[in-house]
Amino acid sequence: MSSWFSFLASRGARMDASGVADFGDPAAELAAARDRAILVDLSHNALLAVTGDDAAAFLHAQLTNDVQSLPPGAAQWNGWCSAKGRLLATFMLLRAADGFRLMLPAEIAPAVAKRLAMFVLRSKVKIADVGEDTTRLAFAGKTAGVIVARHWGFTPDPMRSVEKDGATCIALDAERFVILAPTDRAPALWAILAENATPAGPDAWSWSLIQAGIPVVTAATQEAFVPQMANFELVGGVSFRKGCYPGQEIVARTQYRGILKRRMARVHAAGEPRPAPGESVYSGAFGEQAAGAIVNAAPAPGGGYDALVVAQLEALASGDLHLGAPTGPALEVRERPYEQAAAEQASSMPR
Repeated sequence: MSSWFSFLASRGARMDASGVADFGDPAAELAAARDRAILVDLSHNALLAVTGDDAAAFLHAQLTNDVQSLPPGAAQWNGWCSAKGRLLATFMLLRAADGFRLMLPAEIAPAVAKRLAMFVLRSKVKIADVGEDTTRLAFAGKTAGVIVARHWGFTPDPMRSVEKDGATCIALDAERFVILAPTDRAPALWAILAENATPAGPDAWSWSLIQAGIPVVTAATQEAFVPQMANFELVGGVSFRKGCYPGQEIVARTQYRGILKRRMARVHAAGEPRPAPGESVYSGAFGEQAAGAIVNAAPAPGGGYDALVVAQLEALASGDLHLGAPTGPALEVRERPYEQAAAEQASSMPR
């Protein structure tokens, strides 16, 4: 066990094969994510550093967002697509003083890094996993912003960062923060933040991201979705003004020709089993043919599971969704962000 995990175990963490599972009371951790603030170890996410004189140009030519316009200290949601416009990965990208940091699920990080490296060619670019040197933490909840301001001096605007004692705090939005800290300083920082937050396992953080409508591509869902299917443009993960990147033509055609037939919604399953990424969902209108798939899922405060699902628009509109089989457990549609975005766009148009 690493010294970091040993430290977390001394603070009450219970471990499983992938790292921290929880801190002894998963139900209380979920309630804290909803009502107060949680502090989460993100070791299940890898951290890649992309550095070198050509790093910005290289990433700009590969990713879905406008990397070259990103100022130092700023972050953005970003994606990497196959030539067919399907997401291979989604991640937070930070522009650091010496280049860029990509945080993405550890299960896909080695393959993503290896495949990205294939396109470096003669560019002055280096891609390295720096996870052993940098601890990743998540801080989230209604009171998280106040605690961030108390420690760092102020709460950064969304997708901006603030640094203190070598630890960088990145605001994803008003209630969700990612912290990158030197490994040797992480225990002291954890102890300070834990004074006003509930230490929690990764499920609590996953639940928070689901509430924010942030899709996380995992091994089970690689190449399953065009970015707009997962509402990735709605969270600022796609630029339609930048130049070419793998799959750009398909992504642009999907946007401007109105050919999108699937979208992502937030759903709730009242009981077992836990929905799994990539698991099929069904609707009466489509019979034995799957109408969509689960993107991410996590236990919900109060019981059951919340999930993000990409499904046929007709199935989402009807609310008739079932997990795993046409007669499987019902999924209650809780939110359709794409409808809200369309309504806001219509209301802003001149009359």
